[in-house]
Amino acid sequence: MVLRQPGQPLEGRELPEPDVAEDQLLLDVTACGICRTDLHVLDGELQQPALPLVLGHQIVGRVVEKGARVCEFELGQRVGVPWLGWACGVCSYCTQGRENLCGAARFTGYQLQGGYAERAVAHAAFCLPLPETYTDEEVAPLLCAGLIGYRALSLAGDARRLGLYGIGSSAHIVAQVAVHQGRSVYAFTRPGDVPSQTFARSLGACWAGGSDERPDEELDAAIVFAPVGALVPAALRALARGGRVVCAGIHMSDIPSFPYELLWGERSVASVANLTRRDGREFLDIAPKAGVRTEITLFPLREANAALAALRNGQFQGSGVLVCR
Repeated sequence: MVLRQPGQPLEGRELPEPDVAEDQLLLDVTACGICRTDLHVLDGELQQPALPLVLGHQIVGRVVEKGARVCEFELGQRVGVPWLGWACGVCSYCTQGRENLCGAARFTGYQLQGGYAERAVAHAAFCLPLPETYTDEEVAPLLCAGLIGYRALSLAGDARRLGLYGIGSSAHIVAQVAVHQGRSVYAFTRPGDVPSQTFARSLGACWAGGSDERPDEELDAAIVFAPVGALVPAALRALARGGRVVCAGIHMSDIPSFPYELLWGERSVASVANLTRRDGREFLDIAPKAGVRTEITLFPLREANAALAALRNGQFQGSGVLVCR
């Protein structure tokens, strides 16, 4: 499924078999998660897509061909391809283990062709082995929703009372990890969204309500998943002194001005940028041990436009996944 221009529907196209460079894998794609980042690319809010573009950066597939220099995977092995598709390896960020900040990095389904397809190529060094406890469809959301959520959770520190703003694909995974770690999870949804609040409680949240509400307890940290800038001052109002708001999205509407009083008391605001391969390995080891389950709604590949519309309109809980075979 190909994006020709932002703002236009994806088009089904027969494309030539992709060439495989010496450091790449050719994959038979079996499943690919859909993500709000895909909507940001589709809508032109991320402005450097490699058009025409195959979207999708939560790719699950099996290796059918290896480049001459690839040693780490076997033919037939199941692997995952995440958002970070390549980094230079030599800049100061890369050499300090912060490849997520590499200025030359390239991202799957944005500057590299993605997984809304039957076949895909990926740089082998940035692919991840996958835990066998999940089906292809179940594991796909872990490759971005899970990984970005895990990085956001890490930036939240050891917060015992954790707020999650926006109970979508990422938050529904992070909530389970946080509960497994013994944290108390407070879930914030659109005002009046009772189904999402009920869903959050089923994941172990001790409190669920609208983003216009505040629980009785102050929060030690909050993660904002929804791309709504107005939630940042709302989250600050709910924080205890010394708390942190972590913005987990790649794009967000403008944050409105707010009084310094909300930030004072050593409160802070941070953002998450992409992920590292270390994040991927750590999280994919933790997820099955924490008993993480993904709530998934499946769509055939040919219905990618309908799947993205369903995501945009909040028509399912948890994660949407394209079945590509």
